[in-house]
Amino acid sequence: MVDNSDSPLPPAELGPRLAEVYATLGPLYRRVARLVEQQSPSNGLSVGVRAVLERLEMAGAAETVPQIARTLELSRQFVQRMVNDAMAAGFVVLKPNPAHRRSSLVELTGAGLAAIRAVQANEHETMGRVGGDLTDADVATTLRVLRHMLTAVNEIEVD
Repeated sequence: MVDNSDSPLPPAELGPRLAEVYATLGPLYRRVARLVEQQSPSNGLSVGVRAVLERLEMAGAAETVPQIARTLELSRQFVQRMVNDAMAAGFVVLKPNPAHRRSSLVELTGAGLAAIRAVQANEHETMGRVGGDLTDADVATTLRVLRHMLTAVNEIEVD
């Protein structure tokens, strides 16, 4: 018997296998979102505000609401509401945008950076308890597959 586990799957087999990945991601994402929401009273972050703060932290620079919305694939209106909530909590400030007078830059404050890092630290500690003898190679492969799926779906969407 030939072991084909390292050979690329043909499309007829790849589709159903990747659909399994997608079907697993949905419930996983919703459970993690619920955990974040359950901790929200203690850290002041909703899932939406957390996404905005995390995006700004990852960018390492201020961004406009439309830039954040595009990157997160969320509506501009939703991101604006989350920015407003984050401003009310003192997590972000608006700065003038030299490139566009009507689209201010959203910048993390020290409190916002501390808040997102505290949430991430808690999440990292929680995720560290997942166990399962997962290796760095396992995680790298998972990320490679998910990023490939994201890129492919974006390309399919454009076609």
